[in-house]
Parts: sequence; structure tokens; C-alpha cells
Amino acid sequence: MPNPGNGDAIKITAEDLAGVAVQQSAVISTAGQSSSGAKVYGTINETAEQLVAVSTDRGSILLQGWFYLGVAGLLGALAGWAIAEPGFVDARGNHWGNIVMIPLIITLMCIGFGASESIVERSVRKALLRGALALPLGILLGFIFIFDFMANIIYNIALRICFEAGAQSFKNPAVWIARGIAWMIFGAAGGVVYGIVGQSSKKGMYGVLGGALGAGLGGFLFDPISMATHNIYGVSRATGFALVGLATGVGMGLVESALKDRWLYVVAGPLAGKQFILYKSETTIGSRQESDIYLFKDSNILPRHATITLSGARVMLLATGPVLWGGQPVHNRVLQDGDLLQIGRYAFRYKEKHRS
Repeated sequence: MPNPGNGDAIKITAEDLAGVAVQQSAVISTAGQSSSGAKVYGTINETAEQLVAVSTDRGSILLQGWFYLGVAGLLGALAGWAIAEPGFVDARGNHWGNIVMIPLIITLMCIGFGASESIVERSVRKALLRGALALPLGILLGFIFIFDFMANIIYNIALRICFEAGAQSFKNPAVWIARGIAWMIFGAAGGVVYGIVGQSSKKGMYGVLGGALGAGLGGFLFDPISMATHNIYGVSRATGFALVGLATGVGMGLVESALKDRWLYVVAGPLAGKQFILYKSETTIGSRQESDIYLFKDSNILPRHATITLSGARVMLLATGPVLWGGQPVHNRVLQDGDLLQIGRYAFRYKEKHRS
């Protein structure tokens, strides 16, 4: 490029531009391009989270809702069977074991569903409180409303329809379907209790749907299992009821997970892999066992460390103790999908389902 002088115009040639070097560190990229060709712009979240590195822990299967609810249903069903089986006599429906077996199974399954989530969260006090609440509810639904009224009526109506249609044997799949439809009521009872102890109508709705689907599947398979095991010493009943309990709990957990819309996923800490679905208008986080999200083994966490409130589509974090968002202290924040929150040794990823 020639030196300017005496009013000569400055001229920049292509060779001059080629010789200009720009330091890579000085370039700030504000836009990129996705694999689909659409532009993708950086966000404040991405910029902030580059300042902190959070090592994610491997989540345990024990903290998955479908797993611990399935185990709760399985153990509750087996416990009920074990208590009533000594008093059960085939072809004698008026014997005490015959009368109490199914209602007792429903009651113990309800207790398991009510307490299981608190148990895996290591909140013994909350588990005892929820179990104590689930006991009378299970008795009410199992011994009075469900077994003596709804399930029997539905089953008898379905059997009559099957027999009139020509299905005269319990080896006929039509009869299996009849039992499955009737036993959906058992699973719905577990879902009702699950929602009541969780203080959420939406949680109860998901529990009823999942429990009914799971119990229906278990009821459908009950007679085939009985035929396969030849009812040796009650093995068929034990296996069949165990399957009903397991399927009911797994169904509840899967439906709840599939239909959730806003939740916190634990990416680091003792509860890594656990998801806390935000049902309530106010969700408390702290070191008190009664907290909705109980954080243990960390002396830096206050009894009521933070609160998450739901107001329409807005999800607000209100912190009374130290909370980091993207590595920076935060006291109040409207949460957005993908936000990373750190509370003591725990790290959470806020997630929400996008509606099309």
C-alpha cells in the first residue's frame, strides 16, 4: 500500500488484506449453523456455563420412578399374598384367606407406592408419614370400595358376557381379558393413593392411568400363569399377584415420566439420576426431611434453602441460601429450559417439555 501524501486517496488492495492477521482469541462467535442449515445463536446460558465445569455422576437405576414403584408394588403384593395364603382354600370363597387376600394386597401395595419415593430419597421421616397416610386410604379402597363393589361387579359382568359369547373355560383368552379389565381398578386405587400422599391431583391422574394399565396387563396374564405353574402350593397365585404388583408400579412410573412437563434432573450429588417433577405451586428445597426435595449429607444446605414456584407458564426460583446458576450466585430467577443450578454438592438441570 503506498504512503499517502499531499491529499492522495488511500487505496487498499487485495494483497494488503491478505496480509492482515487476526488473533483467533479475539474472535467472538455469535452465530453458528446447525446440521440442518439453520442459524443457531449463542445464549446467555451457554456463555455463563462455560465458566464452570460440573462433573456429572452416573445415575442409579434405584432412583428411577418405574423401578422403585415397581419394586414397591411387587413387595406389597407378595406380602399380602404371604399373609393370606395360609388361610386360602381353593373353591371355598368364604374362608378368611379367600376374603382378605386381594384387599390386603391392594392395601400393602398402596402403602408401598406412598412411601417408596421418600425411601429412595432417604427421607425416613417423610416415608413414615406418607406410609401412615396411605394405610387408611388403602384399607378404605381395598377392603370397602374396590373389592366389595366395583371390581366384583365389573368382573362378573365381563364374565357373563364372555360365557354368553361362548367362552366357557378359563383357558379362553376372552376370560383373561375380563379379569384384566376388572383388575385395572386395583391399579387405579394405587394411583389415587400415590397422588393423595404426593399432594398433587396431576400426580394422582398419572398414577391412576399408569396403575390401571399395569394392573390390567397383570390381570390378563394371571390365568395363563396359573395354568403354566399348575397352582402348586399357591405358586401360581404368588407369581400372578407379584406380576400384578410389579406391572402396576412400573406402569405408574413410566406414565408419570412420559407425561411430565417441568422437572429438575439431578446431574451431580448423592441423588444423581433422580428426577423431581414439579407438580405443586410451591416446591421447597432444603435439608429438612419434610422438604419436597430433601438434600442430605451437606452441612452447607439450609433447612429451607430455596423454593420453586409455578405461576402459569412461569417457573421462579427463590433462593434463601447460596445457589449458583451457571457458576454465578443467583437469588431470584425465572428458570428456562436447560438452566444449570448448583446447591452445595448437588447440581440440577431444569427441563421442560416443549409443546408444538
